[in-house]
Amino acid sequence: MAEPNATEARKQLQQLQEENGDITTQLNILRISEPIFSPDAGSQPSPSKRRSDASTIYNPTPASLEADLTHYKELFSKLRFSYVEQVTKEKFLRAIVGDPPLVVGHNENVEMETQLAEVKAELRARKEEVRSMVEEMEKTGKELANRYKNVQLQITQLSSLPESIENLELTIADLREKQGIDTHGSSSQTLPLPATLSLLSEREAELAALDRQLAAVQNALPRKTREAEAVERELGVLERRKSEAIAQAQEVQRKKEEGESDGLVEMGKWYRSAEEALKKLVGV
Repeated sequence: MAEPNATEARKQLQQLQEENGDITTQLNILRISEPIFSPDAGSQPSPSKRRSDASTIYNPTPASLEADLTHYKELFSKLRFSYVEQVTKEKFLRAIVGDPPLVVGHNENVEMETQLAEVKAELRARKEEVRSMVEEMEKTGKELANRYKNVQLQITQLSSLPESIENLELTIADLREKQGIDTHGSSSQTLPLPATLSLLSEREAELAALDRQLAAVQNALPRKTREAEAVERELGVLERRKSEAIAQAQEVQRKKEEGESDGLVEMGKWYRSAEEALKKLVGV
């Protein structure tokens, strides 16, 4: 199976982009600045657009979304306070003007407080659950954002990869032409991948053998060093003896030339005559 070249890779990448569309148009942040309750109220400017110009663009930024979220939290807080105030006033007026008027006793207040405490506990539990869900969603959103950035970076690198491959192929061809390398020859620089891997294995085996030999030599190096030091010490002793013998010989030669006698010659003559006399006595 032939390997695809850079041109074919670029065509395949363009085909995938045409089939799947641009990823930047598929992934968009949900715009919370749109009207919530009335879908047909798009002609009215939203509060977030009145507060921040950053949310008027098609793709809102995280900063604009944070500003919109803060604004909506303030609006819902005011709306809740207004709703509670209005409902309380309405119930109070109905209780007063009713026929007969609604009179609430102490026991009913205690019962209502008990129910209110239960509702508040349930509300706190729901808030804690919502908080956990929000934290998990934020964590998931950050992970997705990082993955999205990585995908965009990889797409950019992949888009520029075929062109880089073509440039490298042209550079290799130019270098081969300058160096006079035959692309169909048996040079080790133009081997196919299996042959290159086989040659690499052989070189690695040779290198391992050399490493073993080097390790053996390094292990024997201390012993050889000690032997060499001992030989050097013996050689030093012999050199000193040689120097002393040469000095003595030179001194004897000097005395002989000057006619001096240190008694050695006479002693030698005496030993020689004594030896001859002993030989005559023993009949040798």
